[in-house]
Amino acid sequence: MKEQPKSFQQLIDGDQPVLVDFFATWCGPCKMMQPILEDTAKALGEKVKIVKVDVDRNQMAASKFQVRGVPTLILFHKGKILWRESGVVPAHQLSRVIEENIAQHA
Repeated sequence: MKEQPKSFQQLIDGDQPVLVDFFATWCGPCKMMQPILEDTAKALGEKVKIVKVDVDRNQMAASKFQVRGVPTLILFHKGKILWRESGVVPAHQLSRVIEENIAQHA
């Protein structure tokens, strides 16, 4: 049986940490983040779920979390924001920040 898709709120309220990449299709730096996010997903595996949110298609979510520039990365755990950063974040720094925040809030 296929799992029902979760709403954005259900996803970020869950027990698994979620890294949300607020991006736009027209954004050059956002395109640079794609391989970094793929590397981070491979490195961290099941420790974190990575979700991309197009700010042009999901303006309510972008507004709710006061996303002013793209890319903006926000790490959620159980509905709380653990960390956020705007701009391109290098893969090694991103993995380290995620791991440190997960360890602190485990």
